[in-house]
Amino acid sequence: CSRSAVVSIHTKWINDGDTSSRRQGVGRPRVIKEKGRRRLSCLIKQNRRQTVAQLTAQYNAGPSASASEHTVQRTLLDMGLCSRRPTRVPLLTKRHPQLRLQWAREHRDWTVHEWKRVAWSDESRFLIHHVDGRARVRRLPGEQLPPSCTERRPMPPCLIPLRYPYRLDGHRSPSCTADHTQAAAAGGIMLWGTLSWSALGPVVVVEQTMKAANYLNIIADQLHTYMAFVFPTGNGIFQQDNAPCHKVRIVLEWFEEHTDEFHLMSWPPNSPDLNPMEHIWDVMERQLKHHHVRISRLCATAA
Repeated sequence: CSRSAVVSIHTKWINDGDTSSRRQGVGRPRVIKEKGRRRLSCLIKQNRRQTVAQLTAQYNAGPSASASEHTVQRTLLDMGLCSRRPTRVPLLTKRHPQLRLQWAREHRDWTVHEWKRVAWSDESRFLIHHVDGRARVRRLPGEQLPPSCTERRPMPPCLIPLRYPYRLDGHRSPSCTADHTQAAAAGGIMLWGTLSWSALGPVVVVEQTMKAANYLNIIADQLHTYMAFVFPTGNGIFQQDNAPCHKVRIVLEWFEEHTDEFHLMSWPPNSPDLNPMEHIWDVMERQLKHHHVRISRLCATAA
């Protein structure tokens, strides 16, 4: 554009705080005026999951109001009320935030050296066919966390191991590769993994629902060797969530028997957002989508 156009836009921004080219009293009058905008804003705050068609129907139900879906959509965008995915937050009771705060206070003075002693663990499901059934909400920038703009998700269930595809040193052998990959009922596979500051841990292919005895096999066969390798002096700390199979007596007794080798970290309920393993799963999922890798070939590739 020309120099005069740039100067004109800059002057309008300085004087009015707006760069809109619409001049006062010029052009077709707005269908939805300021009062109508306030009404639209109230309708959205009542139910942020409404579609444009539903909002238009509610708006037109008012006195002397008539606007098309296109006009309502354009007005909402002009107001900064874009359609976005709801922010995912853990499914918490009233007691859970108190326990999370207590855990944060207990660990707020930890040094980097102390955090390096922690081995984090988690399970995650990878879909073979991506299904996008998530809802959308209409909100302003910065409104990610109000309850009406979030989507609470329960914790995933525990899982059953098949075989162990990776050894500590990262090499593969027939004894520690997956024999096969079975898709979960929802069309995917489940993985259990662990990591620490020093090294990535084993990855375990899992399926269905795991009982305590199955989880005990993972920690006895895979975790025990990993902790001994990474923390040979016995100062390691293992983190796991509060899934039912993690809290069964035989599992807790196994950890008590190995307290001279490593300790079990206390963990607040439903707090996957505090676990660094979530970032590992996110990176893996993004890489798989980027390269269009079929999840069903994951174990075949590892083997």
